[in-house]
Amino acid sequence: MSALNLRLPDSIHRHVREIARQDGVSINLFIASAVAEKVAALSTADYIAERAEKNRPGAFGKVLDRVPKRKPLPGDEL
Repeated sequence: MSALNLRLPDSIHRHVREIARQDGVSINLFIASAVAEKVAALSTADYIAERAEKNRPGAFGKVLDRVPKRKPLPGDEL
């Protein structure tokens, strides 16, 4: 595990401290979890972009054509 010195504005530090307290975790764990979530989100976006580049024109339409035609569930209407 690595150590990292982090400078935060006082206002953000107060928010982090309070949220961590409410969640019953340390500030360290809260920040580590927040960074992990951001890394996962960016990695997912990169993965989706890579998959999109491999798209064959018309392939998505063919998949959608296989979806059964039915009325939307209540609340899902446009």
